[in-house]
Amino acid sequence: AGHSRAMVNMLQGKPGVRSINRVTGPYDVIVELEAPNIEAVSESVSENIHTVKGIMRTITCVCIG
Repeated sequence: AGHSRAMVNMLQGKPGVRSINRVTGPYDVIVELEAPNIEAVSESVSENIHTVKGIMRTITCVCIG
């Protein structure tokens, strides 16, 4: 608990982060990333989000339209 604010603060201004919002409901934070390909998205999530203390799991959805 309490990690969402730290994650928002840490991710603001990172390359590829288009928006980041704390939300209510089943998720704590929704991050919109922009990257040239799916490998870059995966790398960004792995390096910038999975490494944050307290992050237990992520769900990545890719916009294809």
